[in-house]
Amino acid sequence: MLLIATAVFLYYSIWTLLMVSPLNSDPQLQFVRRLMSPQPFVDAGHPLHDLFPPRVWAIRIPVILILMGLAVVGSFLSVVMIRSGKKARAKAAAAAGKKKA
Repeated sequence: MLLIATAVFLYYSIWTLLMVSPLNSDPQLQFVRRLMSPQPFVDAGHPLHDLFPPRVWAIRIPVILILMGLAVVGSFLSVVMIRSGKKARAKAAAAAGKKKA
């Protein structure tokens, strides 16, 4: 599991930190954009870009995973709270039944 987590971390880090977004083909603007670009290491036309999805997914994937994780945690907490409420009501009803008898 640690190896899988390491591989995913490395893949995501390379994708988001080292891959350059496509630049305009205008040579005068290209130099300025390359200086301003936070990912200056791999040119836009390099075949390495075929190994990675579009950059918009670098944000979408973590957001989707966080929302799914929150949904799972929220569902788990809801189920636990409902079950403990039922147990407390059953215990209170049993205690009230003993007092009447």
